[in-house]
Amino acid sequence: MKPGTILLTGATGFVGTAVRAPLHAAGWKVRCLTRDVQRARRRLQDLDWVQGDLSNMADCERVLDGCAAAIYLVHSIGEGGGFGQHEVQAAQRFAQAAEHAGLQRIVYLGGVAPSGPPSVHLQSRMAVGQALRSGSVPTIELRASMIIGHGSLSWLIVRDLAARLPVMVLPSWLRTRSQPVSIEDVVAALLASLDLPLQQNEWFDLPGPNVMSAHEILDAAAHVMGLPRPRAIEVPLLSARLSSHWLRFVTRADWKVAKEIVVGLTNDLLAQDARFWALIGRSNLLSFEQAARAALLLEAQQGDVAGVWGFLERLRAKASRYQSQH
Repeated sequence: MKPGTILLTGATGFVGTAVRAPLHAAGWKVRCLTRDVQRARRRLQDLDWVQGDLSNMADCERVLDGCAAAIYLVHSIGEGGGFGQHEVQAAQRFAQAAEHAGLQRIVYLGGVAPSGPPSVHLQSRMAVGQALRSGSVPTIELRASMIIGHGSLSWLIVRDLAARLPVMVLPSWLRTRSQPVSIEDVVAALLASLDLPLQQNEWFDLPGPNVMSAHEILDAAAHVMGLPRPRAIEVPLLSARLSSHWLRFVTRADWKVAKEIVVGLTNDLLAQDARFWALIGRSNLLSFEQAARAALLLEAQQGDVAGVWGFLERLRAKASRYQSQH
């Protein structure tokens, strides 16, 4: 595709923020969608912001007018019951409006299909992808499990648990496996999807290079931070939904969203294949450890974590360094 105007939905989110500059660098004129233009402009006034609500067909048609492509990153997780139905309806409207606008490509970032029954969140992610791919505009759905990067809610949960809990219970969901992928590789995938020849609407998994259990992810995160691995006490009867409640006391993540993410860890989240990386010629994927170090470096540039937990984190880090030196 020849770069033109592209609508970036979810432009203020984690992935949207990460992909904006690379899109500009690739020659795209990025139109950033938000539900609150004034607030967005106070943060980043130099961007092309457009206000709209994708639950409204007129808004969809207005914000897509003149666009050649769109990256679809919106989701309603944590916004109350029935969010799955609202997400699918919004995707259907968007696909219809994209057809009216004459879009050449939609790229959607969703979630990996679990090995067992999906949670409400994951079921909604896949249904949104199906709704977009059912339209007439050529659409690529990319499916990732945990995305590692500063600003990722999944990474924030992992980072806070590893940094703050020297001892933790080990519920059954910590045995589930996934293939964490770096935000750098996800951004590369989104950009490549705009140019990938497409015979039909299709979906692709985006696996990272490491297959890891949630427990191994916590251990690796602690190692990268220079901390001892958290000691685990096995409590196999502790369900994902029940154990999600203590996240609100330990992590900075929005609990309503974090709860849905943890509930989605009931089953393995493993890719069916890695053919997408072969199609775009990307073989040197960042490992979990490399992605985690990059996320921690960006966090450090923003200063120390505030509050009691931040103080305890620094105290624990000093104690760990002292023990390693003696």
